Amino acid sequence: MNRYDHRYADPDSYRQRRSDLVGPPPPIMGRGGPAPYGGPPPPPASYPGRGLGAAPGAYPPVGRFDGGRGGGGAIRFGGRGISKGHSGGDRRGGGGRGFDSGRGGGRGGGRGGRHGGHRDDLDNLSLPKQDFGNLVPFEKNFYVESPSIRAMTETEVKMYRARREITVEGHDVPRPIRIFQEANFPDYCLEVIAKLGFVEPTPIQAQGWPMALKGRDLIGIAETGSGKTLSYLLPAFVHVSAQPRLVQGEGPIVLVLAPTRELAVQIQEEALKFGSRAGIRSTCIYGGAPKGPQIRDLRRGVEIVIATPGRLIDMLEAQHTNLRRVTYLVLDEADRMLDMGFEPQIRKIVTQIRPDRQTLYWSATWPREVETLARQFLRNPYKVIIGSLELKANQSINQVVEVVTEAEKYNRLIKLLKEVMDGSRILIFTETKKGCDQVTRQLRMDGWPALSIHGDKNQSERDWVLAEFRSGRSPIMTATDVAARGLDVKDIKCVVNYDFPTSLEDYVHRIGRTGRAGARGTAFTFFTHSNAKFARDLIKILQEAGQIVSPALSGLARSAAPSFGGSGGNFRSRGRGGFGIRSSISGSNTIPLGSKRLW
Repeated sequence: MNRYDHRYADPDSYRQRRSDLVGPPPPIMGRGGPAPYGGPPPPPASYPGRGLGAAPGAYPPVGRFDGGRGGGGAIRFGGRGISKGHSGGDRRGGGGRGFDSGRGGGRGGGRGGRHGGHRDDLDNLSLPKQDFGNLVPFEKNFYVESPSIRAMTETEVKMYRARREITVEGHDVPRPIRIFQEANFPDYCLEVIAKLGFVEPTPIQAQGWPMALKGRDLIGIAETGSGKTLSYLLPAFVHVSAQPRLVQGEGPIVLVLAPTRELAVQIQEEALKFGSRAGIRSTCIYGGAPKGPQIRDLRRGVEIVIATPGRLIDMLEAQHTNLRRVTYLVLDEADRMLDMGFEPQIRKIVTQIRPDRQTLYWSATWPREVETLARQFLRNPYKVIIGSLELKANQSINQVVEVVTEAEKYNRLIKLLKEVMDGSRILIFTETKKGCDQVTRQLRMDGWPALSIHGDKNQSERDWVLAEFRSGRSPIMTATDVAARGLDVKDIKCVVNYDFPTSLEDYVHRIGRTGRAGARGTAFTFFTHSNAKFARDLIKILQEAGQIVSPALSGLARSAAPSFGGSGGNFRSRGRGGFGIRSSISGSNTIPLGSKRLW
């Protein structure tokens, strides 16, 4: 339970995630409010009904940390072991796996949750077979071409697409729009767009909006931070407004699937900005949060559901909702979902949706697995590609790659922080959860205001850390690849790859957390001899983005030394091992800031 966010303190207060009940967002007061670092610690908060006394805050909890079996850990309070799995529920006396994450620790090694949360358990769940006979037809073509767009010549269309690096495929592809008014969105959409200060559509929006509004299936490929979320959300609102209203017992009209909890929450935050003006309700269904409020939302009826696959399957199996009314399906970050092993869950969910739906398939990359799945799920789709299908980095990001040894990394990080730290946000990526906690712990002991986020931390703590980072109260955040995609935080000054990732795709997505929406940013990468196998491809990415390649990196590329492994490990084994300290604020985030405040 997150004592900094009253949504989690009040069991009936899910309304901040309900678009039909949302009001002005309450201020999230971390560390006792806006007091700067170095102020007095907040008073301890009690955990009703748990018998734990004070919640851990700025100081470690009283008691001792006992490592649990199975790679996780447990906190002992008065001799009673408690471990918390990734799905956020308590597992007293046992570990477990959450639906959207990996194994927890704790003594007993049992499975948490009703079905244990293991992906294999989800695969074994049987969902009711749907009868799609006698389907009621529905309208999905809402595009009315603006006279100014109709007046464009073919040469002008080609020049516009070339200038904005738009490539299209498909039959009868609509022309791109150039200004928001040409999309013919409802007035409330244009008012919100103006209020948000958007100047012109991004390339993916300029071409994607007409395609989506025509009701055809769509494949959209664009780099992170390119505006893909609004590319499918605004046509979704138009789609919902044209359908019959929901009646009691009916499920959503729009379903958006996302790979991570953080991305799902961010999508709903965007949906709230527009949906509240149109009376269109949305809710977010994800693991790591209590099921009760989510079940209440689904039973009351919402037009838009944003969900992670595991928790949605659990809701469908328990018959808390159904997908018979879904006519607009979105798969966001499809490549990431496949990389995380969600393909069986996606297939299971799609079987519950009518085959004549409109499907929008969004991805930042286009590997063979993503293309194969798209070919099976989509019918006669449009395809829009922004930029090149070849992997390349955002040219707004200054990339600095330094060849170092493992032993030199931390000292180089401290030197770097002293050079760039001015209160702006800095995001540090490590390859393992253990490494993430170790770096955060040392930074805090050295006086740096850092907090960590990774898959072993429960949802309330992850929400709190993100809120602290967004607000600037904790301007340094260390993270594993759980935050590499979808994380949209304004004004991240620089990204530090403390550990190099296990693929070049992940490198591009990590550094894409800075330099977003036209802003400039800097990415620092610590590159060791164990990463030498990536040197040639990394140099290619640097050169295509017009970056300087250091002689040391060029030397590594020529040597092409084999990988001997480093401190990183493989992030695809996410959820296993680590310092799974299960409490409200856990592990490294409980370390008090050192007395030597370097910033």
